[in-house]
Amino acid sequence: MVSAIIFDCDGVLVDTERDAHRVGFNQAFEHFGIDAEWSVDFYAKMLLVAGGKERMTAYFDEAGWPEDKVAEYGGKAELIAALHKYKTAQVSAIVKDLPVRPGVLRIVDEAMANGVRLGVCTTSNPKFIDAVLDLFGPERKAAFEFVHAGDVVSKKKPDPEIYHLATKSLGLDPKECVVIEDSRNGLLASTGAGYPTLITTSTYTVDEDFTEAARVVPELGDAPNPEVTLADLSALTA
Repeated sequence: MVSAIIFDCDGVLVDTERDAHRVGFNQAFEHFGIDAEWSVDFYAKMLLVAGGKERMTAYFDEAGWPEDKVAEYGGKAELIAALHKYKTAQVSAIVKDLPVRPGVLRIVDEAMANGVRLGVCTTSNPKFIDAVLDLFGPERKAAFEFVHAGDVVSKKKPDPEIYHLATKSLGLDPKECVVIEDSRNGLLASTGAGYPTLITTSTYTVDEDFTEAARVVPELGDAPNPEVTLADLSALTA
C-alpha cells in the first residue's frame, strides 16, 4: 500500500490556471492601472515560469516595467508584492465557483479510509490553497497533514526543494509515496526528490514532455470507470 499521496494544487486539484489565476493577474493589472492583459494563449508562455511573483517579474523584465508604479510603490519587489496580494484575494474568491477535478475527492476518500497520509506541495499562495481545500469539505481538508505553499522554500519548482521539505514532514522514503502533478516543472521537482509521480494533464500541460513520469492520465476519473484507483497508486511504489 502507498504510504502517502502528495498533491500539487493548480491543474491537479482544480484546473485553475486559465479561468482563475490568469483572470486574477489581469484584474490586478487593471486595478493598478497597468497596461497589460494576458490572453489565454499568451498565458501558456507565462506558465513556463513557476510562481506568481516570479511570473510577473519575468513578464515586466521582458515587456518593460511600469516605472511610475515602481516609483509609487517604492521598488520593483514592492510593486510585485502589492500586485500579487491583490491578485491572490481575487483568485481566492473566483476559485469558490470552480469544480474539483474528477476523481480527486474519490482518491482522498480512499486514502482516508486506508490510513494513507496526505499532503500538498504547491507554488501557490497559502491563502489560495486554503480556499481550494475548502472545496473539499472540513473532514477531507483536515486530513491533509501539511500544505507546503508559496514562499516556504527559497527555490520553486522545477527545483526539488519543496519535495525535500515534504520528505522531512513525512519522515518516509519517497519511494513509498506517490506525487500527483500536472506539469513538467512539477514532475522535475518531484522526481528530483525521488518520488514516483503520476501526471494528470490539464488545460495548459497536455502537450508537455512527461518522460520521467511513472504514469500519465488525462484525469483521475470518477465512478463507474475511474482512470486511477488507490491500488494503481500503490502499484507505482512497487
